Amino acid sequence: MSENKRIAKEIIEAVGGEENISSVAHCATRLRLIIDDRSKIDQEGIENIDKVKGAFYNSGQYQVILGTGTVNRIHEEMLKFGFEGSTKSEAKKEGVKKGNVIQRAIRSFGDVFVPIIPILVATGLFMGLRGLVVQEQILEIFGLAPEDISENFLLFTQILTDTAFIFLPALVAWSTFRVFGGTPIIGLVLGLMLVSPALPNAWDVAGGGVEPIMFAGFIPVVGYQASVLPAFIAGIIGAKVERFIRKRTPEALDLIVTPFLTLLVMITLALFLIGPIFHALEGVILEATLSVLAWPFGLSGILIGGLNQIIVITGVHHIFNLLEIQLLDELGANPYNAIVTAAVAAQGGATLAVGLKTKSKKLKALALPSSFSAFLGITEPAIFGVNLRYVKPFIAGLIGGAAGGFVASISGLAGTGMAITVIPGTLLYLNEQIFMYILVNLVAIAVAFVLTWMFGYSDKEAEKITEE
Repeated sequence: MSENKRIAKEIIEAVGGEENISSVAHCATRLRLIIDDRSKIDQEGIENIDKVKGAFYNSGQYQVILGTGTVNRIHEEMLKFGFEGSTKSEAKKEGVKKGNVIQRAIRSFGDVFVPIIPILVATGLFMGLRGLVVQEQILEIFGLAPEDISENFLLFTQILTDTAFIFLPALVAWSTFRVFGGTPIIGLVLGLMLVSPALPNAWDVAGGGVEPIMFAGFIPVVGYQASVLPAFIAGIIGAKVERFIRKRTPEALDLIVTPFLTLLVMITLALFLIGPIFHALEGVILEATLSVLAWPFGLSGILIGGLNQIIVITGVHHIFNLLEIQLLDELGANPYNAIVTAAVAAQGGATLAVGLKTKSKKLKALALPSSFSAFLGITEPAIFGVNLRYVKPFIAGLIGGAAGGFVASISGLAGTGMAITVIPGTLLYLNEQIFMYILVNLVAIAVAFVLTWMFGYSDKEAEKITEE
């Protein structure tokens, strides 16, 4: 039996067996289980399983932290135990019953964006690399100047950096249909219709060079390049419309009638009702975000850097993907990422201090790899495995995040992409910002490390906490 298969089996047994699991899913770092009877969970047993960094119950799901990469492999092994059907259908039915309306909505928003994030990460990296290769200092090394770069090369880089944002509504609509029980390919086509070349380009309209098409004299119709909310709402309604039509269509006609009527109804609603309303709402959200980020004296950095990891604990941090996409679309840069990286690095700094200070071999073996995981941008092992367990290191990490966020805010630091931070995030700051980016991370790590070392952790206090 392979190691990952053994771990998957041990997790299943520790949560009460296969019959106690309604569905199995995962995000970037956590295995997400919907459990029928919470009393059957062996919490201590779960936490003692190899590769498990912690486990907790949140938003109707039992979440087992395994870390990036590892969670995918464990999830694959769990599906081999017969959970394939429950992953797609029963998970949706059971998930609807868990948590209040706000929790369910936020969880659904996260489920939609998790599969899209890798593409947005890749796009951000392409932006960072393009920023690097067109810098005068870099070109001088090869005896070149900016005017020596060919138009064809710039066109090639533009394909790499712009495609995902141009067709973002198609990705969002595809994923939303998938999550809400529709046919993903219908969602994909609906999203592509929202960015059809036949419509006025959203960026050209925003620049004032093109006028929107006015229907009925007052409904502005444009393309929705890089837009999220119209495609998200259209995807939710579209999935429900498709299911409504399919239930009432004879099986012999389903292949023709259902996609035809679904697309006809939904593109009409999306262009003339959903699009104009929610595109305007996106504008309001963007303005509010820019207003907060523009607060003087680094206040936005202190607030966001200090509170970000508290939001991560709730598991609803994916909702901020919308803000980051809007920032990248509007500014071509992402100041939010620059602040968040300080919050992530600081938790790693606090965990590192615990790992170096403790004499417990078991805690050291947990803390040191968890701190490295945080420096790679994944804080759940550090937070749930170490910092929250002893409380003070977590608070020290929040203070370190606020300090680093303050430096990022007053310096105007902004990344070229989203979703990666700390060490991998350096690729988003290659456009002459790299030294300030390193400084922000070092400040966050140093403040959290020193506070934890001096005031946040001792083996004696840790023993008391463990005993309690």
